[in-house]
Amino acid sequence: MTRFLSIFQDFSLYEARGKVRDVTGLAVSVTGVTPLLSIGDRLTLHCRDEGKVLAEVVGFRGPETLLMTFGPLDGIGPGSAATYDFLPVGLPVDDGWLGRVVDPLGRPMDGRERLGLGRRRRPVRCAPPNATERARLGPRLSLGVRVLDAFTTCREGQRLGLFAGSGVGKSTLLSMLARQASCDVAVIALVGERGREVREFIEDDLGEEGLRRSVVVVATSDTPPLMRREAPYAAMAIAEYFRDQGKSVLLLMDSVTRFCLALREIGLSMGEPPATRGYPPSVFATLPMLLERAGPGVPDEGGKAGSITGLFTVLVEGDDQNEPVADAVRGILDGHVVLDRRIAEQGRYPAVDVLRSLSRSVPGCNTPEENALTRRARGILATYQDMADMIRLGAYKMGGDPLVDEAIEKMPRLERFLSQDRHDVSTLAGAFSDLASIFGTPVP
Repeated sequence: MTRFLSIFQDFSLYEARGKVRDVTGLAVSVTGVTPLLSIGDRLTLHCRDEGKVLAEVVGFRGPETLLMTFGPLDGIGPGSAATYDFLPVGLPVDDGWLGRVVDPLGRPMDGRERLGLGRRRRPVRCAPPNATERARLGPRLSLGVRVLDAFTTCREGQRLGLFAGSGVGKSTLLSMLARQASCDVAVIALVGERGREVREFIEDDLGEEGLRRSVVVVATSDTPPLMRREAPYAAMAIAEYFRDQGKSVLLLMDSVTRFCLALREIGLSMGEPPATRGYPPSVFATLPMLLERAGPGVPDEGGKAGSITGLFTVLVEGDDQNEPVADAVRGILDGHVVLDRRIAEQGRYPAVDVLRSLSRSVPGCNTPEENALTRRARGILATYQDMADMIRLGAYKMGGDPLVDEAIEKMPRLERFLSQDRHDVSTLAGAFSDLASIFGTPVP
């Protein structure tokens, strides 16, 4: 029966045919089918070499339909046929997607069999759960990274941003989270990633054990902007499928910035006016529509709800933490983790700047003892940072200030606590226990 249903899943009884009128930059205009179409519908463009390219409706201009393609435009010109088959847009997600690597259209990239045979398609675009009906944040979630568990404690269903410039260790930190975080399923979206790094990430960083509980969605930097834009939507739809089963899902997206760059390419190609640093207004309207879909789901009759815990990387241009995308994302998410190039250059990884990072679920999710412990550690870090130049120059003499004396004494152990090899495994309880041992206080 499954094989029988799979035959008809992508079969259409009807087909409408139009023609390509114009190709300008990344945009293709088609006539003859406009009254039948709406935004988001997909057509097939027939190349002159008998190849086919999938395209999506992104706008209308009078009697013309504006399309952008999921593949190269080679072989498409005026008069090329454009067919619309009336099939619904979506992904046939099922449990068999675990352990697989797919592209944003749900096609396997790992050389294995086709996915989701005979399953009903899940829409890639939908509204987030009703704000008054969705569950509240769940219990604390162990991320497996000491510095994050202790100083930016995360709860199930929370959304955190990882903000950093290029080459500061975002991808390595992401791989640690994918392997070590306490979750049922991990969904990983690699948006605009370097092609050579995809296999390294899957085999070396994620590993066989991590891949077994994961679905990886890949759109490399050489793919068209529509494909890079689609990757986060596809990953979110996959995460929602597992969330609706009541599971705890970890969604990792690298990166939101490349998603916005793809949106910018699409918007400018459609004639949208550039605004902030060349980003059209639609980019900042689209961001919350995507990011708000992550979080707790709606409880079932038994009061149980699945959740999507989202960690989204933001590639800040020139290490400017206030650039437009970073500023917009920071206002939407439930906390932010800042990776500092200066710390990375000193050889400490993960290069988390504790003093500039925060989780909006803290202090409510930690015990009073744990909050007191992290406040004390932050105070030590702030004091040492203020006096670092004087200490290095030898201008400060021990005994001058008790707080500075304590900072000088505790910093070597704190530095070791903040460092973690990518293969080291940590727990939430272990993180607070290790931090408490530095100050000689009882374990919280």
